Amino acid sequence: MTLISPSRRLRRTPFSDGVEAAGVKAYTVYNHMLLPTVFRSVEEDYHHLKQAVQVWDVACERQVELRGPDAGRLMQLLTPRDLRSMLPGQCYYVPIVDETGGMLNDPVAVKLAEDRWWISIADSDLLYWIKGLAYGYRLDVLVDEPDVSPLAVQGPRADDLMAAVFGDAVRDVRFFRFAHLDFQGHDMVVARSGYSKQGGFEIYVEGEDLGMPLWNALMEAGKSMDVHAGCPNLIERIEGGLLSYGNDMTDDNTPHECGLGKFCNTQTAIGCIGRDALLRVAKEGPVKQIRALEIDGPAVPGCDRWWPLKHGAKTVGRISSAAWSPDFKTNVAIGMVRMTHWNDGTELTVETPAGPRQAKVRRNFWA
Repeated sequence: MTLISPSRRLRRTPFSDGVEAAGVKAYTVYNHMLLPTVFRSVEEDYHHLKQAVQVWDVACERQVELRGPDAGRLMQLLTPRDLRSMLPGQCYYVPIVDETGGMLNDPVAVKLAEDRWWISIADSDLLYWIKGLAYGYRLDVLVDEPDVSPLAVQGPRADDLMAAVFGDAVRDVRFFRFAHLDFQGHDMVVARSGYSKQGGFEIYVEGEDLGMPLWNALMEAGKSMDVHAGCPNLIERIEGGLLSYGNDMTDDNTPHECGLGKFCNTQTAIGCIGRDALLRVAKEGPVKQIRALEIDGPAVPGCDRWWPLKHGAKTVGRISSAAWSPDFKTNVAIGMVRMTHWNDGTELTVETPAGPRQAKVRRNFWA
């Protein structure tokens, strides 16, 4: 067994005591924090997520806070998504790009007020890029990482569990909106969002003190609902086409290559730093793009590196995420495929650690 050596550089979360008591079996490191990856087994966690309700420690989704008169201008500088119609109380999925149009992150932006935003980031040190832009453009804005730790509640019974703790008002929160709800006399931002296709919420917990009281309240209220501690599930996210920054895409990819063109309003998002580069990409179209793929044969091993996709002797893409799907009885995968071979039904070969396998491009993801 290989262990992770703890240090102050590898931060625990306000919910770590609950995660450990629940029997976490594996972690990954995400934004310099511990992110659980397995509790019972990946497959058991997958079935339970689809059938009941889980509480996830996703404190690793660190926030970058923008506060001040130029907060909105800085937010638009970061993304090609047009934010002019976004209102306080809304959450937007936003590709974050550099000056070349390359993806730096794909967070959820939370608009708390006209002059205050949280950016709930994927795994990259985005804080320093944003600080640099704020300083370089001499913007009147404070950029910092607040002491805010998200806790997710995901699964078909998420509404019932959340209502048991926060009251029935939580049922009225619309998708990618948030409300301020009370927990033990404290105001909490509660959004209908999360990194699964099963539905649920993310609770933005400010400070350390309320972490375990909230965790325990959810676990106690959910006993009759078969609540379990859980985590983002590899199989479920691949089935749903949920991309993982650093795995499925990097700063070498544009949003259009990642299938995120619908979030790029390059004609109207005038303030975006990567706008000119993305205008060219939008006009010419990407030469490669994320696709769902099906891989034949028994369960493939874990994808800890890119697997080449080939047509004959020619490499035409790569697989970045793959897993056996118990529900669909096949290996499901996410890959970047060249336009010459990305059509639905195209048959390719993927070089896996277990040897070459036949693969087929699919029109859509599974869920």
